Amino acid sequence: MVDPHLAEIRDVVPSADGCEDCLRLGTPWVHLRLCLTCGHLGCCDSSPMRHARAHFHATDHPIVQSFEPGEDWRWCYVHEAVV
Repeated sequence: MVDPHLAEIRDVVPSADGCEDCLRLGTPWVHLRLCLTCGHLGCCDSSPMRHARAHFHATDHPIVQSFEPGEDWRWCYVHEAVV
């Protein structure tokens, strides 16, 4: 089955040079995730603040892509699955 949320993927530009929210707050992050609906760059669930997931809950933008060098996987927060 194809994830229906893939239709929400857009051509996006990253919103910052690191986790947008951590940069503003001065907090650390571990890995970055790019929202494929709007370009928000947030930190992963292993990061203390989990800004990528918080962005999903605030906006309902379902799909992120790893923004780490050499990684190209995407994750759907709605289905909690790689897509």
